[in-house]
Amino acid sequence: MRFCKAVLGAALAAFAALATAQSYPNKSVHVVISFTPGSATDFVARILSQKLSEMWGQPVVPENRAGAGGSIGSAVVAKASPDGYTLLINSNAHCVNPAIYARLPYETTKDFTDIAPLAIQPNVLTVRPDGPYKNLMDLVNAAKAKPGALNIGHAGIGSGTHLNTEKFLAGAGIKMTQIPFKGTPEVLAAMFSGDVQAYWAPISAAMGVIKGGKLRPLAVSTSKRNPQLPDVPTTAEAGVKGAEAPLWFGLWGPAGMPADVTAKINADVRKAIADPAVRERLVNGGNDTMDMSPQDFARFVRSEIDDYTKVLRAAGVKPQ
Repeated sequence: MRFCKAVLGAALAAFAALATAQSYPNKSVHVVISFTPGSATDFVARILSQKLSEMWGQPVVPENRAGAGGSIGSAVVAKASPDGYTLLINSNAHCVNPAIYARLPYETTKDFTDIAPLAIQPNVLTVRPDGPYKNLMDLVNAAKAKPGALNIGHAGIGSGTHLNTEKFLAGAGIKMTQIPFKGTPEVLAAMFSGDVQAYWAPISAAMGVIKGGKLRPLAVSTSKRNPQLPDVPTTAEAGVKGAEAPLWFGLWGPAGMPADVTAKINADVRKAIADPAVRERLVNGGNDTMDMSPQDFARFVRSEIDDYTKVLRAAGVKPQ
């Protein structure tokens, strides 16, 4: 009798979980975006949110909660109910932050459900077109001549653009004064005003100003050129090795989400990203798409945390 009750209980639990996954979502889904409107993370998040809303027949409501290298948005989701109705879209800053901050209001490997990667793109090293830097080595040589005299901006401590900055400075063997901002729009404003001389801008956020002639691209941070900027060399081609640092974006939820709900969101996200219209919008923004199961994404996240920690320690960056 006890055995029968146990089997019946397990069957009912499995049926309930399946029913939950099949009915998900039956109300609005809140998506927290960890960077500012107009940022590369925002660009990807809003494309995906729109498509998921169409697929699910429910509002998918994006909200920007920027600051502290993306950790403010992450903290909001870490404390949310693990029912799948509050999700996080962040950049790889989510994996950089454990190496940057001595104390975070969450544990990155314990307080989140890894759901799916979304897209990956290069950063572009940009300067003002009216400045003296015609190519990457012009900037490198100027920084070597006057260590610390030039300012280089990034989108906040722990952001993917911060990591790219550290790898570039280490690879080139130069010193520049780093100026952190809340996000890409603020850095670009500082570039236009002349307060900052260089910025590793996410390609999706900088494409318009580059093609409009407002910024000059010197190099991309990937190991191969990007189809949207085919004439812009890689950092290695331009003369600096070891500075590759692509920017990627992922989807997380609070820890403890039902496995079936996680699997459904993962499957629907992969379907959304594979949609030709969505893929075209992402690619036109300089992205390539990513495709992993929740389990593969969890392993990827942990390997990225390990890699970023090694890079930042080698650069002498100590947790704050």
